[in-house]
Amino acid sequence: MRVVKIGGRAQDDARLPSAVRGAWAAAPGALCVVHGGGDQVSALQRTFGTPAEFVRGRRVTREADIQTIRMALSGGVNKDLVARLTAAGVPALGLSGEDAGLLGARRIADAELGLVGEPAWVDVALLRHVLAGAYLPVVSPLARDLDGALGAAAALNVNGDDAAAAIAVALEADELLFVSDVPGVTANGTVIPLLDLDDAAAAISDGIATGGMVAKLSAAMAAMERGVARVRIGGLDALLDPARGTVLAPSRSLV
Repeated sequence: MRVVKIGGRAQDDARLPSAVRGAWAAAPGALCVVHGGGDQVSALQRTFGTPAEFVRGRRVTREADIQTIRMALSGGVNKDLVARLTAAGVPALGLSGEDAGLLGARRIADAELGLVGEPAWVDVALLRHVLAGAYLPVVSPLARDLDGALGAAAALNVNGDDAAAAIAVALEADELLFVSDVPGVTANGTVIPLLDLDDAAAAISDGIATGGMVAKLSAAMAAMERGVARVRIGGLDALLDPARGTVLAPSRSLV
């Protein structure tokens, strides 16, 4: 089983549908896709006159932003990606994390971030049901607010990397792959081929990783600490080539 998080910019690559088709054909019923779409969210926020703000690689989310994020991710990016995959012959089924309570989250204790959640629940039975039906789940990373502080229908914005990590843990995935618009974690322009947990933490603290890469490494470490043995970060080529990108593992001896 493999969980693949596809970043917003990587989704613009014309090769994406055929790459996903190849990955699905190699292991039908053993792939789950989670997507981002930060640029699309930011663009829609600007249209509505709301500035996009980030803290440590995560989007600041006000109550008024939730509907915007729903529109951009679940209503726009998700359906566009599903349409492209379906046209390429992939049996893709679009899901929001809010659908049937697929993802449940609790608000991160950081007032700066606002309505940003950390995944606390994954309905793995729903995902397994979709996979058993020979469909590829394509998940938009909004989540139901488990505490319901703003009402029973309230949602939280969940970073796509965090959502993918939680889903990988729930599905007991063999690998979690973050597909980005960069070839991996880099230092001085060169891809770092291998990082263990200590290396990943140092990359964050030393400033080697910045912006969205901080969120990816943090999610990767959380996934490994909860049992996912292998995590990779790479470009689209990493989807079909296991040697591409940066490999993260609990320790170097386990790679």
